[in-house]
Amino acid sequence: MLTLTLAWRNVLRNRRRTAVTVAATTFALWVMILYSGLVEGYISAMADDVLELEVGDIQAFPMGYQDDPSIYRRIEAPALAMAGLEARGFRASPRVLAGALAASGELSAGVALRGVEVERDAVTLRVAEKVAEGSWLDPSDPRGVVVGRRLARTLAVHPGSELVVLTQGADGSLANDLYTVRGVLSSVGEGTDRAGVFVVQETLRELLVLPEGVHQIVVRKPAEGSLEEATAEVAAAFPNQDVRSWRQILPTVATMLDASRSVVGIVFFLVYVAVGILVLNAMLMAVFERIREFGVMKALGVGPWLVMRVILVESALQLGLATALGLVLAAPFAVALQTRGLDMTFLAGATVMGLSSPAVWKGSFTPAVVAQPVIVLLVVVGLSVLWPAWRAARLRPLDAMRAT
Repeated sequence: MLTLTLAWRNVLRNRRRTAVTVAATTFALWVMILYSGLVEGYISAMADDVLELEVGDIQAFPMGYQDDPSIYRRIEAPALAMAGLEARGFRASPRVLAGALAASGELSAGVALRGVEVERDAVTLRVAEKVAEGSWLDPSDPRGVVVGRRLARTLAVHPGSELVVLTQGADGSLANDLYTVRGVLSSVGEGTDRAGVFVVQETLRELLVLPEGVHQIVVRKPAEGSLEEATAEVAAAFPNQDVRSWRQILPTVATMLDASRSVVGIVFFLVYVAVGILVLNAMLMAVFERIREFGVMKALGVGPWLVMRVILVESALQLGLATALGLVLAAPFAVALQTRGLDMTFLAGATVMGLSSPAVWKGSFTPAVVAQPVIVLLVVVGLSVLWPAWRAARLRPLDAMRAT
């Protein structure tokens, strides 16, 4: 109690310096909580788009398909393996893929045909929720297709437009047919936006003369368990096939997302170094002003550890007040950013490393995200105050009492 009383009196002794130190520390914590939550929300949104719209957690391809995407390379009879995975909590959606030429009027473009099982795809991925115009695929309308946003602009099509598709059939024939655009997607990803054409799988099989087999199986893993373990399970279910996690399929994107989190640490370092210098300067001034007082205390028999404790507790009181204020002031902003977010519609359609930017940028303020800047602040301020406390503890009574 004596240490606490002395420390509290010292905090109140120079109210202006205390106010400046607490205000700067509070502001730094407020900024870093909101910044880290926004960055985490942005990264999570982009990662979710990768997993939930296009790639899934894991994909299985026929061996060699990634290097030579031929319609003749197929995973035959995947139904049994998918049923086994679904029994263990996985979700899987098989797809038939093909390259083609699409034309509307006098305009044409190369496209990537994606034949999906509508019901399975709906529980595996969320691409059906990204329809901006018209509606998603419907098995009752087998000749309806859904196209990417930029492709629709290139071909000048909209819901109700006719689309001619020309490709090669598995029997070597030249396959072509006429389809109707049912829907146009909003921004999903670079590949889908520019060339994606989604078709009911049975319709695409008829066009390609491909009664059996699939070219891709998109898998979502259960919530529990690591990505590596889930990838191993899928590989065991599809032996002799090329099974890859999304990190292996998109290594550049995975690296970018990891690097984005590292940027938060760099900003932490820069901001908190400035705060640490401020605290160090304030505590050194506080020690310098009280040199004679410390000398008297030590002459009366006060040990160096008690002097050091007074300085440390004084700093802890200021840090505790700043932390409480920072958390309280950040709370309403964090709630608003997590629920309503920032309107980023002016960037709608922009892509970063092939990933679409969210139209609404929402923060993610989980306990771990909020705790990180608080812990870093405690460590930085704690280290900053050690030097002034150590100097005060080492003062010799005679030298201190002679100081002017």
